[in-house]
This record gives sequence, C-alpha cells and structure tokens, in this order.
Amino acid sequence: MRTLLYVPVIHTRADLGSLAKDIAERGTKDLGEEPWRRHEGVVNDFWDTIINYFESIEVSGFKIYQDGMLADGEMGQKIVEEGVKSGSKNYEIVSRLLQKGAILVRTEELALVSEERDRLIKITRAKTVPGKLLLLIVYKLTKNRLLKKRDIFISRRIAETLNQDETGILFIGAYHNVKKRLPIDINIIEIKDTAKVREYQMLLPFYNKHKHRMEKLSKYLISEIK
Repeated sequence: MRTLLYVPVIHTRADLGSLAKDIAERGTKDLGEEPWRRHEGVVNDFWDTIINYFESIEVSGFKIYQDGMLADGEMGQKIVEEGVKSGSKNYEIVSRLLQKGAILVRTEELALVSEERDRLIKITRAKTVPGKLLLLIVYKLTKNRLLKKRDIFISRRIAETLNQDETGILFIGAYHNVKKRLPIDINIIEIKDTAKVREYQMLLPFYNKHKHRMEKLSKYLISEIK
C-alpha cells in the first residue's frame, strides 16, 4: 500500500510573488481593511497548524510533492531556499521536512505552470480597466483547462514516483483536484478537509454576506490537526 498525506493549501503573500501586491490591494478594496487583515491572520494561523503537525511526525524517506515545484535535486533545493527567504510558510515546512530526511520530487511541468502564471501577470499589468477585464475573461475561460492539465500531470508524477510501502506528502492548492486522478492503491489521508478549505476561499470575496459561515470555517482552518 502507498500512502499520500494530502495538504490543501491557501497561498500566502510570499507565495504569490509579483501578484501579491495587486491581490492584497484588491482584497482590501473589495472586503474592507479589517476583514482582509483578519483573513491574512487566518492564513498565517492555518500554516502554523500545518507546521505543528509535521513537527510531530517522523518523515525520513517521505517524498515531497509541491504545488508549482518544477525541479528536484540541487535545483529544487535552491527553489525551496528562495521560497524560505521570501517568507513562504509553505516552503519553510518543505525545508524542515527535507532537513528531517524527506525527499523532494519534481511535481509539475514548466510549460503548464508558466502559461498560467503569465496570464495572471498580464492581468495585473494591464494599463486600462477594459484591457484588464478582457484578459480576466480570457483567463477564466482557460483556467479550468489549465488546471485539469496540471492535475493530470501531477497525479501521473505521483503514481510513477511513489513506490510500494512509501509515503508521500502533497502540498496543493485547494482548487486542484488531484485526488480523483490518483491510482486506487494509494491511500489518501487529508490533513485538512479540502472541501472546507476550498469553501473558505470561494466565500472570501463575499465575506460580509457570509460572516457566520466564514467564522466557522476560520475556526476549522486554524484548529489543531489530530
């Protein structure tokens, strides 16, 4: 039996790179300063619960699959180090796991990741509102296709590199759907409920209309993992 610890993630500012400023400004404008500040606090606390969980288990020999990871070996290690320097809690966890004997595995295909990121960057850099709206429409029309292609590639990488009696850890955005594409002989253990993480992100733009539900989801996201 193969085992995969499945970690649905919420990206922090540090993970978003050049997109972070635009997203933060838009979030503050749409939700208000206080709700956006509260959201960022929830995301930070969420990652702290993930850190605490992995500090408590033995991971030597575990294989690490990371959303957006385009290399392994020495190049992969450098990518992780740069992520840590930027302040990414996700990469901080990966770095700690590698120090404890885990093994980094190339997870994604460069062309697919680059295509999605290039589209997002073009949206943030558009100089006119109509231009930005047009690029946003095009992105939304192609987003699901790109996501599906990435999920197929990621699931194939896991199936090919996770051997019998091995354990892997997958850090993946909650909107991905890798689980249903994995072989049935891989035992999937969700560290956090993907559906709830996804629901939190889907309701975030409508925070002020769903305060009660958002409070419940926030409590779940930051709760201790047992």
